[in-house]
Amino acid sequence: MELSEIQLVVKRSTLPDAGKGLFTKKAIAKGAKIAEYTGTITKWKEVEHHDGANPYIFYVNKNHVIDANTHKDSVARYANDARGLVKIKGLANNAEFVEEGVRVFLVAKKDIPKGSEIFVGYGKEYWDVVRYNMRIDKQRAADAAKAAKTAKKKAK
Repeated sequence: MELSEIQLVVKRSTLPDAGKGLFTKKAIAKGAKIAEYTGTITKWKEVEHHDGANPYIFYVNKNHVIDANTHKDSVARYANDARGLVKIKGLANNAEFVEEGVRVFLVAKKDIPKGSEIFVGYGKEYWDVVRYNMRIDKQRAADAAKAAKTAKKKAK
């Protein structure tokens, strides 16, 4: 049985620059289903062209992908990864994604105290894509700055 959404709250994450996070208003026992990951059901070929631009895609199989990008009421999408880009001492993932057929649930890996933020691992592949995109963005910004500097010199 899932927790009622009334027992969960979305607010600013305790992770720096992570945006919103998912918190519990009551203690959650190990093994409890916290929430279902819901969204638009589509096929991988429909979303693979996003190149990591949509962080709310959950791949179940090539014929079943859950896209929660436009589903702001899907509370499971707000669970952050405590082991992502920034690691805070004392914070660890306390939940995991569990697939049941084509449904995906956020499940407590350990007892989670009332008021805690719920953290879940996104997986190495997710963070590899994020880091790659960050390198590309940094290179594009450097190239644009260089081009602007060159154009300014030519204008003189």
